[in-house]
Amino acid sequence: MNDVNRRTKIVVTLGPSLDDPVMLERVILAGACVFRANFSHGAIKLHEERIEKVRSLADKHGIIVAILVDLQGPKIRIGRFKDNKVHLQNGDSFLLDTQLDENAGDQHQVALSYQALPQDVKVNDTLLLDDGRIVFHVTKVEATRIHCVVEVGGELSNNKGINRLGGGLSAAALTDRDREHIKEAVRLNADYIAVSFPRHADDIKEARILMKAAGGHAGIIAKIERAEALQHIESITQVSDALMVARGDLGVEIGDADLPAAQKKIIKIGNHFNKPVITATQMLETMIKNTIPTRAEVSDVANAVLDGTDAVMLSGETAVGDYPDKAVAAMHRICLSAEKHRHEVSMHHVKHNMVDDVDEAIALATMFTANHLEIKAIIALTESGTTPLLMSRINSHIPIYGLSRHATTLRRMTLYRGVYPILFDATPIDRRAINQRATEELMKHNIVNLGDLLLITKGDLIGVHGRTNSMKIVRVGDFPNINHSS
Repeated sequence: MNDVNRRTKIVVTLGPSLDDPVMLERVILAGACVFRANFSHGAIKLHEERIEKVRSLADKHGIIVAILVDLQGPKIRIGRFKDNKVHLQNGDSFLLDTQLDENAGDQHQVALSYQALPQDVKVNDTLLLDDGRIVFHVTKVEATRIHCVVEVGGELSNNKGINRLGGGLSAAALTDRDREHIKEAVRLNADYIAVSFPRHADDIKEARILMKAAGGHAGIIAKIERAEALQHIESITQVSDALMVARGDLGVEIGDADLPAAQKKIIKIGNHFNKPVITATQMLETMIKNTIPTRAEVSDVANAVLDGTDAVMLSGETAVGDYPDKAVAAMHRICLSAEKHRHEVSMHHVKHNMVDDVDEAIALATMFTANHLEIKAIIALTESGTTPLLMSRINSHIPIYGLSRHATTLRRMTLYRGVYPILFDATPIDRRAINQRATEELMKHNIVNLGDLLLITKGDLIGVHGRTNSMKIVRVGDFPNINHSS
């Protein structure tokens, strides 16, 4: 198992910097839990090779990790410049033209990849290019062209993205390329598929239909990076398996000053609907070139943990950075420190809400008991991982061990805050001996000792999904003599 003393999970992005198996192994051992294949860059064959390498090295060390395939989505970009870049001055006139040759950009104009942009914008709109570094004010809109004045100039190079301040672009979340990539993600047995730029719940529903039609069972992650997504955040959350606070494009669309409050809102809603949340983008950005993070970056990661995020994500730091292993190690120690200060126990479900099913009632009862008794660990015998997920929504320092016979369930649980997956098949074991055998499994991993108090949850019908209906308090070593030679 990997870093059982850290509750917050670490997502890392695959890329050239992790193509060296020695460095990749260091990153796995440093505490990475989920490996992101960014389908915006690179051929499918390259992603496949990287994923196979991750799985091979993780298996070598007996570590369970998950694979997250991140779809590109409708990234709206400008074309290319004749000289690869231009330098724009404040007050310059500039033209965005959907009919211009893709490679004919110059000091006065550039092509657009997204044909509908002139229909989506109006006079006095603000367009932000290159993650907001360049700002255009729209002065005139024609059928295929957008006339602008440069408000904030600077260097503008090929293929940079465009956002409209306040959102409102009509581009569908899933492109034809994304639909094909969903099939590839299923073929590669991805554990999670992240949908970029969803506007509403239907975008997530469509991705799930396509994934299931391809024979997949991956969790669907909604990347919240459009202003419209914030307006529909509850309905999007309800149909997703997890959320990602994609702070790059989201910060551009809503404005950087509003981003911290939006992050807190997304995490809070994710927790309310029992969905894991990943906080992403520029968390340790300076570590692409530096061996240590800035103090501001340390605070950023720590605040995400204090907000209640399940996972924090590294992008360029591990994909193209000079020190991927040091970035993961820094993330690990920051999370550990921040977790020491999350003392409050959130039991809002118990105080205010009726629960809908037995699984959730058992999860809440377990966490209430664990937080009011000297419990060393929680064992959740699970088929789908639902009960450990529900337990993880309640803040506690007590580790939750998800024991399952299903590899897909084990990998999915790597994203859940405070949950640690362990391979364990309870189906051939005498029902009277299951608690003892599960406890022995934790002793084998040096997690518990004789005399420790544990909580164990399971269903009466072992091997059946969705039937967790019991919680038991046991003391390690206090078991009846039962012949469990099977």
